[in-house]
Amino acid sequence: MKFKLIYPKWRKLDSQTEFHLPPHGPVVFAATLPDDVDIAFTDENVEAVNFDDAPDFVGISMMLTSQVKRGWEIADAYRERGIKVIFGGIAAMLHAEETMEHADAVFLGEAEGRMGAVFDDFINGRLKESYDFLLDFPPTESIGPARRAILNRDLYCYKGVQMVDLAHASRGCRFNCYPCCVSYLGGRTFRPRPYDRVVEELAGIDNNRLFLVDNSLAQDKEWEMGLFREMIPLKKKWCSHPIEDDPAVLDLAAQAGAWYVYQAIFDTSDYIRERIRRYHDHGIGVEGTILLGLDHHTEDYIRRLIDFLLEVKLDVAEFTILTPFPHTRAFDDFHREGRIISYDWNDYTCDRVVFQPRHLSPERLQELYYHAWETFYRDEPQNYKMFKLLKKVIEREKADNTFKHRRRDLMNRTFGK
Repeated sequence: MKFKLIYPKWRKLDSQTEFHLPPHGPVVFAATLPDDVDIAFTDENVEAVNFDDAPDFVGISMMLTSQVKRGWEIADAYRERGIKVIFGGIAAMLHAEETMEHADAVFLGEAEGRMGAVFDDFINGRLKESYDFLLDFPPTESIGPARRAILNRDLYCYKGVQMVDLAHASRGCRFNCYPCCVSYLGGRTFRPRPYDRVVEELAGIDNNRLFLVDNSLAQDKEWEMGLFREMIPLKKKWCSHPIEDDPAVLDLAAQAGAWYVYQAIFDTSDYIRERIRRYHDHGIGVEGTILLGLDHHTEDYIRRLIDFLLEVKLDVAEFTILTPFPHTRAFDDFHREGRIISYDWNDYTCDRVVFQPRHLSPERLQELYYHAWETFYRDEPQNYKMFKLLKKVIEREKADNTFKHRRRDLMNRTFGK
């Protein structure tokens, strides 16, 4: 059977350097498909969709709300030709009812151990409108290595530099952050994968630089430290979301190859200042993620926050605007209060104001968003700051190779080889 898997295009943040990482959802999903399925994958962010082909079945994987309308367009084009389409992924779950209007089937939840039955239904002409496994999670032991062979690796380079590969060591999140939908999608129970399965997958990735896309690594200190110990021999270099703010954990993370972290900067407190310092003390860079438009944000507050970011010497910063995605507490509050001013999902890119802020006009918050990017990168452009982060990882990789060569030379001298 010829199965075509498509990842719809989506617009990058205004002001952000444009590059494209190899997507995670499609390769994880591909690993759950029956062995006899012949997969052709298209990431529309890096190549055009060929609508003249004739697959037996089409799958559309959507991660972001800003992908859904394009995903629906692609599905409509195939269904007009009589080709059945199934949707899956985070955005398909957040927009399930709307997506069903453009689909023959929508898969909701985690796919491990379930796709064989779905494909049997397709083959036998009994495809269901919905396969609902939300909050019905497969055992984490069943999560195997992602099927990265479907990717065209040459398409994921930025100025000749291979982009990081994405992997995950856990699912679920015990936190319930205001603008986040993870509690709806993955539950509030932290579900770590077995160490050996994680290390097996990471070791098998033909890329020294990785992005661990777990919602947060700082969920179980003992598990986190055990993971880092297991990762040390791999000599991989990686970035991730937050790491536990503990010197012992940070030391192990550094030994395991922590390159930089995405750390939410939610205020100008000494705690945040010291948090960033401790990362830097362990040789771990920090990309601050800064959300603008929370209800306590005034114009003065946002300006002070930007000044603070320059003081604490973040390596890189990414500014976004609070966006009330469906199935989040933010959406529920703003929808109930009548504060959402756009339900056009193409606007839900985290760089457009789609709600009425508490203390600002939508137009002023939009202006402050651009002001934040311009101010932070005024003295050192974003490309240059990214280059400095890259330079650090290259130096570490050289040091690893030097150690490896010295150890080999010592072995040769010792054993006469």
